[in-house]
Amino acid sequence: MSGRTRRVVLWFSTPVVAFVLVGALLSKVTSGQGVYQDLKIFNDVFNLISSNYVEKVDLTKVMHGAMDGLADSLDPDSAYLSTDQVKQIEAGNTLAAGDVGLDLTRQYYLRIIAARDGSPAAKAGLQTGDFVRIIDSKPTREMSVWEGMRALRGSPGTKVKLTVFRGAATDPHEIELTREVLSAPDATSRIAAPGVGYLRIAAIGVKTPDIVKAQVADLIKAGAAKLIVDVRRTSGGSLDAGLALARLFVASGTLAIRESKGAAKETITTKAGDGTIALPIQILADTGTSSGAELFASALVGNKRAELVGEHTIGRAASQRLIKLPDGSGLYLTTIRYLTPDGTPLHEKGLAPTVPVDQPDVEFGQLPPTTDPVLEKALERAGAPAARKAA
Repeated sequence: MSGRTRRVVLWFSTPVVAFVLVGALLSKVTSGQGVYQDLKIFNDVFNLISSNYVEKVDLTKVMHGAMDGLADSLDPDSAYLSTDQVKQIEAGNTLAAGDVGLDLTRQYYLRIIAARDGSPAAKAGLQTGDFVRIIDSKPTREMSVWEGMRALRGSPGTKVKLTVFRGAATDPHEIELTREVLSAPDATSRIAAPGVGYLRIAAIGVKTPDIVKAQVADLIKAGAAKLIVDVRRTSGGSLDAGLALARLFVASGTLAIRESKGAAKETITTKAGDGTIALPIQILADTGTSSGAELFASALVGNKRAELVGEHTIGRAASQRLIKLPDGSGLYLTTIRYLTPDGTPLHEKGLAPTVPVDQPDVEFGQLPPTTDPVLEKALERAGAPAARKAA
């Protein structure tokens, strides 16, 4: 089947399968007979394609395309995986050490959530919201987040070429990045103004809570009585580590609620000894704040331990697991999502800022601004003189 044929069939079959899924779920509530009717429609469409389409159709590809579309219609992190991809997961092979520092989501193409501080992607000026149209000559339109993240990895020193656009799809830019072992620290700190400590958390992993605890202790010794925690462009990482980080700042209360299909909601609460850091806090966030950083911010804001200054976060607080199918392929499916402390959905909803401040727009190739309005607003809220230096 030609590439054009495959695209046409995928375009046609994807919404049909999505319709079948939604129809089946709704009809389970209203009428058991409706499920069979929707499946009959899908069977009819499948038979019509196989018997009437102008070219000979590879029905296996049609079905795989339909399953791709079905998973893609759920959320950006769910994906249908081929037999070879499932074998990669089951083999337990670790990803290559070389990385460019990007975290991705899907919005028609692959889209950048954030570029890690000091990474090749950040040095090249790639930003939250940029679209990645092509990775090494392979279009991302039919590429899952799972595939895209792996396509960016490789041996240190090797190169990967991206076609990226910001804003207008008619103005693409080709960028070549050299993979490297990322070595920037998880957290750094400084005194931003008299009595105000600034803590930049660039990544959240298993060791991050201990690093942050030590950094805050140093800030207090240096005279900090208030704290600004910057988790803008902090993406990926461990959800559990995000909750562990929140425990440093929240002494009592609900940190998050974990929800899965067919099970009772699990309320995650503080423990004895939590909340050792009691300084007043401003959290800086943007649309690149996700995963562990988003859970961390949600826990502090939900317990009135911090104000959220900046932009609405992306809403990416869930975990996936592999469900293997009989033919060896699989579904990488979101099975757990997190809610805020008051029970509001966080995944795919995000957090609204307490104090909205937009990040400045930067044209492709333009130097970043020398001022930081989000940080300045946080300093103002903390009662300190505004800083002119961008974070």
